[in-house]
Amino acid sequence: MSDLSATERPRHRRLRENGRTDRTALYEVLRAGFVCHLGVVDGGVPMVVPTVYGFDADHLYVHGSVASRSLTTEEPSDDPAADAIGSGSVGQGPGTAGDTVCVTVTHLDGLVLARSVFEHGVNYRSAMVYGVPRKLEGEEKLAALRILTEHAAPGQWDYARRPSRKELAATTILAISLAEASVKVSSGPPGDGDGPDAELGLWAGVLPLATTWLAPAADPLLPEGIAPPDHIDGRAGTRLS
Repeated sequence: MSDLSATERPRHRRLRENGRTDRTALYEVLRAGFVCHLGVVDGGVPMVVPTVYGFDADHLYVHGSVASRSLTTEEPSDDPAADAIGSGSVGQGPGTAGDTVCVTVTHLDGLVLARSVFEHGVNYRSAMVYGVPRKLEGEEKLAALRILTEHAAPGQWDYARRPSRKELAATTILAISLAEASVKVSSGPPGDGDGPDAELGLWAGVLPLATTWLAPAADPLLPEGIAPPDHIDGRAGTRLS
């Protein structure tokens, strides 16, 4: 497994001891969730959009309707967000062809509660990816949509109806290379257990946080007798990551 990019943008500058350099760590962070934040700069103004994602060994795939202003570039409009990211060349409006975006994925694993407020923190796993989005079409687009669907709900692609041509035309899938990425992971107890504040007699430790899937809630319009499929029902009570 190759190391992550050693380029300047994703280089660890602060808390380097929390940095991870192997691609396995990147895949672990991406595998643990399915919502990312896509950041772009348009006319000097930053915009960050939450969206679902999927990934393979080489690319991150992000999804949105063609109407999603962050994922399209038609002709320049009066709304700066409408031209933030290009549809083919990535930036036919205020953005320029080949604009780089930044995608982040973060998982919060707990609050680190120390004896002093200064030493408080969080345990987390995070990834940051830089790249130039490429709009997918045809079979490549369909394959990426399957990756995205199966990442969020394994088994759903074969269970549900596949998208029609019209639905595919109304959907944008962007591919972003994983060639330039960084990962940080923070875990463990507070760092003031062997310092002067240890004499204060205050409780210190970690308040863990976990996200758990609940029981499926049926559509109110669903006819009686249609049970959730095993791949959905079986997730109840399990952790997201």
